[in-house]
Amino acid sequence: MKQIALLGATGSIGIQTLDVIREHRDQFSLYAMAFGKNVEKALPLIQEFKPQLIVVQDFDTKRKIQHGVGDAKVLIGTEGMVEASVQEEVDVVLNAVMGSVGLSATLAAIRAKKQIAIANKETLVTAGHLVMAEAKKYGVDLLPVDSEHSAIFQSLNGERKEDATRLILTASGGSFRDYSRDDLKNVTVEDALNHPNWSMGSKITIDSATMMNKGLEVIEAHWLFDMPYEKIDVIMHKESVIHSLVEYTDKSVIAQLGTPDMKVPIQYALTYPNRLELANTKSLDLVEIGKLHFSEMSFERFPALKMAYEAGRVGGTMTTVLNAANEQAVDLFLHGHIPFLTIEHYIERALEEHTLIETPSLEEIQQIDYETRVRVQQYVK
Repeated sequence: MKQIALLGATGSIGIQTLDVIREHRDQFSLYAMAFGKNVEKALPLIQEFKPQLIVVQDFDTKRKIQHGVGDAKVLIGTEGMVEASVQEEVDVVLNAVMGSVGLSATLAAIRAKKQIAIANKETLVTAGHLVMAEAKKYGVDLLPVDSEHSAIFQSLNGERKEDATRLILTASGGSFRDYSRDDLKNVTVEDALNHPNWSMGSKITIDSATMMNKGLEVIEAHWLFDMPYEKIDVIMHKESVIHSLVEYTDKSVIAQLGTPDMKVPIQYALTYPNRLELANTKSLDLVEIGKLHFSEMSFERFPALKMAYEAGRVGGTMTTVLNAANEQAVDLFLHGHIPFLTIEHYIERALEEHTLIETPSLEEIQQIDYETRVRVQQYVK
């Protein structure tokens, strides 16, 4: 039985991971879980899965749950997530926390030679050069949980990596895929959170609407699969049936298809290299679907995607700034402080004002991440 450390347990990916564990209790057990402040959602999960170690965001949250966790040990913050990730009993660390806060835990888990299921794309966007160097040093594979990267991973299975010549990521287009730039001027938070295909958390849903999510995925794909940016394409595919494709030297293209259900890539990352039945997921019926549609991705319509490509090609701390500025700007939008289109403006401004460090240390990355967030907050004033 695999013992799981789940970071980000009350988020969208975390909840669906627990669905997978619940369906396969003979295969998986929840050893440790980390969450932020959502005590109302977390306590029933703690009582159901009975993890031995729990990590919360702060002392106040620890106080609120202390009497409902039995004999479980309760830790706090980033240091707690690091400790949870290196426990001897843990077999798999599934990192589904939102944002760059997941970086330290990922690095610690790599050094402890844990199997890592990575749903925290910001880790690779912020510090891909450090993470992949450590993964290579310790012989650890990062198993992708994002549907697009899982699709690429599966499409590469059984093939020689050097024969892959192009990665093609598909994008649903998000909540505003049929909107013009003018249409976006007055959209609300509620409008933006209405994703047509996927059930996700609020931050990633906003990222899908700006297409920054796809930009972050391009950077993540660059690091995970060691592919140059000029060989990573993004196309619009509204149905979200083909999750990504790989083209090979002979122009053969292998794709992974399925209904839009995050439990599929989550479970595959937990069971790899094996597969288990997933009873509550709908089978793909291409006859019922009838048609699949594809179109070119416009950088003019989605400038956030263009900024991600440009930051990725520059490298160094530019992707740290991209991610931090985006996280802070999205938070400002979600709390009603800025309009939707200002998200892109703030990211662009932060990138323009940044002085690049080409090969940053972890400490430099963390400092620039902090400074960028403060700067973006000050833009409002």
